[in-house]
Amino acid sequence: MAKIVPKIIPLAQAVSDLVHDGDTVALEGFTHLIPFAAGHEIIRQRRRRLTLVRMTPDLIYDQMIGAGCAARLVFSWGGNPGVGSLHRMRDALAAGWPEPLQIEEHSHAGMANRYVAGASGLPFAVLRGYSGTDLPLHTDTISTVTCPFTGEELAAVKALNPDVTVVHAQRADRAGNVQLWGLLGVQKEAVLAARRALVTVEEIVDELTPLPGAVVLPAWVIEAVSVVPGGAAPSYAHGYYDRDNAAYRAWDTISRDRETFGGWLTSLQEGSSS
Repeated sequence: MAKIVPKIIPLAQAVSDLVHDGDTVALEGFTHLIPFAAGHEIIRQRRRRLTLVRMTPDLIYDQMIGAGCAARLVFSWGGNPGVGSLHRMRDALAAGWPEPLQIEEHSHAGMANRYVAGASGLPFAVLRGYSGTDLPLHTDTISTVTCPFTGEELAAVKALNPDVTVVHAQRADRAGNVQLWGLLGVQKEAVLAARRALVTVEEIVDELTPLPGAVVLPAWVIEAVSVVPGGAAPSYAHGYYDRDNAAYRAWDTISRDRETFGGWLTSLQEGSSS
């Protein structure tokens, strides 16, 4: 059954409609176009018991974990890029604060292939990977298959189908078609694999002008589009604004101490979304 044309609605309404307690939620964007504003709105709406999925959980997931949104994290690398550790994530793992956190770890290739399988309607993906690691001993979504043609043993990873995928993009047209370009990760695959999709954008335009290398997500794969200028900050949006490196450095100090983090969280929760 075809999806309905997405609604262009405020972010608070989109999160309320699409993100529910207990959901598996993917906020994707590889260094670039990270949907910070949407993650902050999920925090404001106090969603709980989420399984957070992301290839590279960095500041936004550290913030969501510290806010008590997460029960589980599925990922392939975690850290504050160029700075150091994720201290709210470490506190949740080591001390169960504010909530205990379970983890499921993969390689980048494994995570990307899981999204591809989910987007393709397949139960699993096959790759050459994980050889020489002990991840298959600890992760029940990694297994092996034997190639029916060569007899070679290959890694297999279970398909990933989030309840909700959230991404940020540069623009959408008035029909809800979305266009993004620049450094991309697995946004397209994560949206196609999801049961529901929310996209925040810098602006709405009358027409999506073709650009070399741009990805267009058609309206029928998206439930809601929200206009949030600056919605990827402090990461960057190619053609709109640069990465705020100072914010990444500042987060290291904010996140180290529970009380300091609590002050940051109170300030966020008292703010408003677009």
